[in-house]
Amino acid sequence: MLEFIERNSFKDDIVPVGGSTPKVRSNIVALIGGFTPRRCGIATFTADVCASLKAAQPDLQIDVYAMTPALSAITFDASVISTITQGDPQSYIDAAQHIDISRADVVWLQHEFGLFGGPAGDMVLELTDRIAAPLVITLHTVLAKPNPDQMRVMRRLIAQASKLVIMSERSRDLLGSVYGADSDQIVLIPHGVPDRPFGRSTQFKSKLGFEGRDVLLTFGLLSPGKGIEAVIAAMPAIISEHPNLLYCIAGATHPNLLTVEGETYREKLKTLAATLGVAHHIYWLDTFLETELLLDLIEATDIYVTPYTGADQSTSGTLSYALALGKAVVSTPYVHAIELLSDDHGIIVPFNDSAAIATEVIGLLHDKGRLSALQRRAYDRSRDMIWPAFAVRCLDVLDEVRISIKSAPIAAAIGIDGLLRICDDTGILQHSIGNVPDRAHGYCVDDNARALMLTHKMKGHIATVCQLSTRFAAFVESSWNEERREFRNFMGFGRNWLEEIGSEDSCGRTLWALGSTVRWAPSAGLRHWAQGLFDRTASSAETFGSPRAIGFAMLGADHVLEVDNKHKAASSILAAGADHLLTLFGHSKREGWTWFEDVLAYDNCRLSEAMIRAGVRLGRVDVQQCGIETLRWMTALQKAPGGYFRPIGSRTFGKPYLKPHPFDQQPVEVWAAIDAASAAYDLTGDESWLKEATRAYDWFSGANDRGLAVADPQTGTSHDGLNHRGLNLNEGAESVLAYQHATIAIREFIAKVR
Repeated sequence: MLEFIERNSFKDDIVPVGGSTPKVRSNIVALIGGFTPRRCGIATFTADVCASLKAAQPDLQIDVYAMTPALSAITFDASVISTITQGDPQSYIDAAQHIDISRADVVWLQHEFGLFGGPAGDMVLELTDRIAAPLVITLHTVLAKPNPDQMRVMRRLIAQASKLVIMSERSRDLLGSVYGADSDQIVLIPHGVPDRPFGRSTQFKSKLGFEGRDVLLTFGLLSPGKGIEAVIAAMPAIISEHPNLLYCIAGATHPNLLTVEGETYREKLKTLAATLGVAHHIYWLDTFLETELLLDLIEATDIYVTPYTGADQSTSGTLSYALALGKAVVSTPYVHAIELLSDDHGIIVPFNDSAAIATEVIGLLHDKGRLSALQRRAYDRSRDMIWPAFAVRCLDVLDEVRISIKSAPIAAAIGIDGLLRICDDTGILQHSIGNVPDRAHGYCVDDNARALMLTHKMKGHIATVCQLSTRFAAFVESSWNEERREFRNFMGFGRNWLEEIGSEDSCGRTLWALGSTVRWAPSAGLRHWAQGLFDRTASSAETFGSPRAIGFAMLGADHVLEVDNKHKAASSILAAGADHLLTLFGHSKREGWTWFEDVLAYDNCRLSEAMIRAGVRLGRVDVQQCGIETLRWMTALQKAPGGYFRPIGSRTFGKPYLKPHPFDQQPVEVWAAIDAASAAYDLTGDESWLKEATRAYDWFSGANDRGLAVADPQTGTSHDGLNHRGLNLNEGAESVLAYQHATIAIREFIAKVR
């Protein structure tokens, strides 16, 4: 791993104030799948993908992550920079880390359920959950009737994928109707095929010792689903008409079948052939054929037979190869065959129908002109499938999903239309569907407290801001449950409280807003109201156990102490909170983990900010040091290898000592990071904290893992965040308020540094 990191190391990109873009290395694809010399179809396909892309775009860097069975002794070439052991979860996690360090533009995963460990191959999610780069998945199997585990895995992958590459129209239909994939995710790229000249059968029959023979071929890992019994059963009738026929059955026994029963199935086929008296007309190639030898064998063939027993075979690489080399194909009606052989490009026979196979083979061998014409149509059909054409289509997909990291200068001012849209005469509504307020979920004191704090810092729109501030204050006032001595949080759209007491975090956040109002409200009346309610409710903080509730209350108390440095309740909240967080820090800290909890959650930087502010107010160096130490750790954790800000994803929350997954990213983390960096600057005078704050703010304008603008300065609104697929298009109160707060905070930070 050290060698890998050194190979992909880079100097940290510092984002200058004003929104310039960090430099990001481009043209790197992380390609995941089996890989040669492993002997399986996915390995061959992945190697061919790699070679075709490199041939089409030589400057493209392709980092191959090869899937391997446990205890494998496979030796890979230099294009394989790392391996993933099928049944080892840590191996998937390590690969995800490698990919992130490499700063790959795109991750391209070859998916087949049996390629990965766990139920339905669900270990692959250990990797995809941690990938920040856009994910493209080639789905080699799309089942019409998945079992529950297969459905679970597929839905997770679909939710994470920027593009889903399939090889048949049937797969496209199933992805939509069975799995709920979006149509704009799906890209049909037919299986790539080699480009060889047409009509060289005689030459290759001579090369392989088949002179003077009519040759049938079935190729692939041997298993009952191949339907070879039906062809063997057809041979007596075929041989009676064409006694020089040779049926070549090429391919090793499927390794899964081999593990369970050895060569029992192959021996059954040989016994059937002997019983029917056709054994001397069968040529067994019991081995995994390298690509060039396989292509030579197909070229020597007259008729290629794919007698699969089931209709759900979504792709067949060997069928594609047979068409590409100009072979007449007789096939059962599985999905891929129906699509490739339509319009008289091959012959379809019923499943398990030996008589139909015999009739069609005899007919083609009787009529050499018809046979030759069918071979030519097959060859012509495949010209847009050859590897160079395949590569062009793949490069188009890469170009479509590749991200351009960008940011914009910090706006001198942003609009408030987005804020006003979700406010009414009760307060601010919690959620939106797109940009339409969602009344179904009503209101919460969390958002109204944040909104109240915002009004104290807003410039301009004086009359509107005054109306809003009193409205939000009225909501906060009504949220206090005097009987229970706690704040309520959730209110229905009909102004009915939905609970008697809210969460500790909502109570702590309300105390924070009251303290902010005491300090910053422009109206003396509002400051007086806030002081009175803070005094009545501060005791509710005494029982807080939630670190964030404690941190929020500490921030509120610090504001109150700025106005009255002898305020007893505020002093108690600040001192007790600092001691409590110090204790938590001592219990949770360990090698590589410098934090207050053994889990990550939302608003993480608020804990560090609270400790820095408290340490300054109390004159306690130990508290200050804890705040700075944890903030440095969190800042590093929220910095992507590309140098831009990557908020702790919500999919990481609550999982002990788990380093962060990249998604889903939320705007509230940006605001918290800016405020905490500002506090660190106030303590240390170190201007690098402004660079970190600007790095965080640039997330809104596109310096993020999807290169997308999350917020709109003109309206002052923000989307709810970033996920694997891109933007969460909803524009709820928390997100809009976080953007408004963050914008004011970064402007104030810049002003005090300058």
